[in-house]
Amino acid sequence: MQRSSRSTIPKVAAELALIDRIRQRAQRSSGAVSLGIGDDCALLRARPGEEIAVTTDLSIEGRHFRRDLHPPEAVGHRAIARGLSDLAAMGARPLAAFLSLGLPPELTRPARRGAPAWSDRFLDGLLRLADQQKTPLAGGDLAECSMPLADIVLIGAVPRGKALLRSGARPGHSIYVTGSLGGSAFGLQLLNSGRKQSESELARHLWPQPRIQQGLWLRRRGATSAAIDISDGLSTDLHHLCQESGVSAEINQASLPTFPGASLDDALHGGEDYELLFTAPPGARLPHTIAGVPLTQVGTVKRHRGSAPRLVLVSSGKKQPLEPRGWEHFRPRKAKPE
Repeated sequence: MQRSSRSTIPKVAAELALIDRIRQRAQRSSGAVSLGIGDDCALLRARPGEEIAVTTDLSIEGRHFRRDLHPPEAVGHRAIARGLSDLAAMGARPLAAFLSLGLPPELTRPARRGAPAWSDRFLDGLLRLADQQKTPLAGGDLAECSMPLADIVLIGAVPRGKALLRSGARPGHSIYVTGSLGGSAFGLQLLNSGRKQSESELARHLWPQPRIQQGLWLRRRGATSAAIDISDGLSTDLHHLCQESGVSAEINQASLPTFPGASLDDALHGGEDYELLFTAPPGARLPHTIAGVPLTQVGTVKRHRGSAPRLVLVSSGKKQPLEPRGWEHFRPRKAKPE
């Protein structure tokens, strides 16, 4: 963690105390991290023949989370889950995480005597998932800010030339998803409703699980032609994959593994499921589950023909265009968390 140069002495003391708390809780060295928090740079080691995968994600109050809805632990969990999901989609193994955290001063102090600060509870959630995925927090930065925001960088490694890309889907390939769809959007609706919810109804929104083991399995088996994670919604992310591959796709509505209680719109357009969406050539031998997570074939890759719709939804034998209506920044709409 770097120290800001524009601070009064009391603020420096508070900042250094927070850095020290983070440093004590993060692993100094582990796996690929030979030198972690405490120097000007972290030092990472990768295996011979590997490429480095790097991804970064912002989490901003009012856009990605709300303090009145999301517990600090869930905000931290979700912040690192986003980047881990990107690594999973590439078939990369995590090496390290870097966190730049902007906070109002009051969030670094206990709200009441004996209660942990918002920042410590945020770290509880982030470091718990990081530990589960063997991803040490190796450094970052701190700054005073008018609203909480977290910019996280995830570093991963993948054998040279073996990363799963968005550009390999071909006509005739099958389309698969892991897990279920629409659970995060459904959970957010429940949070916004204000009514009492069960933990299972909210888990997919508050505590999404990045599919690292599933991505590693798919990459090692070499049965996957293209892949992406479902962060912006199935319709939008499949559209991205089809554009990169120069193809179209048909989705079978009846095959969609919809989360209990979620609507069709949630399953097609709801974001933050962090499942893997991938394609495989005919004859690829895939199991029904990978590390306990189900795989479901939901459609087929088609040849793209000029001005024809890129995506088509098939329902009861009828075909209709499927517009990519998942999350998109800067699209005019009423602001809400992703």
